[in-house]
Amino acid sequence: MTAPIRIMIVDDHAMVRSGLRTFLLAFDDLEFAGEASNGNEAVRLAGTIHPDLILMDLIMPGMDGLHATYELHKHFPEIKILALTSFSDTQLILDAIEAGVSGCMLKNTSANELANAIRSVMSGNSIFSPEVTQLIMNAGDKKNHPAFNLTSRELEVLQQMVNGKNNQEISQELTLSLSTIKFHVSNILSKMNAHNRSEAISIAIKHHLVDFSH
Repeated sequence: MTAPIRIMIVDDHAMVRSGLRTFLLAFDDLEFAGEASNGNEAVRLAGTIHPDLILMDLIMPGMDGLHATYELHKHFPEIKILALTSFSDTQLILDAIEAGVSGCMLKNTSANELANAIRSVMSGNSIFSPEVTQLIMNAGDKKNHPAFNLTSRELEVLQQMVNGKNNQEISQELTLSLSTIKFHVSNILSKMNAHNRSEAISIAIKHHLVDFSH
């Protein structure tokens, strides 16, 4: 018989830790190895008890779950980390993935789903709850849309602005009337919440909205 998976619980809420300890008792292949109430404790304790997997809360006072994950990944790369969060915050989840978690589940997941997620992570997989997967997909969709909702024509005009052209020169370059260029420039400034051309150009460069090679 294979040894049970030794699990450490990290959460700043005593009730959550208690609930997770009870959850582990229901499965013969899962074993409670220890618990911590913040990231500092987690890093310290991991070096002592060497769990196979850590159930990590992401939002905690002091050292949060993201920072703790970075530290644990650096010092104990063999320990798997499965993030548990009650927050459907896309950036938080993306940051956790970057920090080195092997998966992320929402805290309202069922006991069987969580047990299966633990087993899957220990088998070398990355596992995300359906809700988390949807958040990540949505984040990818947003990245494919032009920032500030600029139209393709407005991006063309913005490119010319970044290239240092004035309205008259842009009009000639794009063979559009001067009044049309002024209309596009006005829309660009409005959409980018820029007070003037220089600010619009600065924002465009900062966010890589157009090519800038000088």
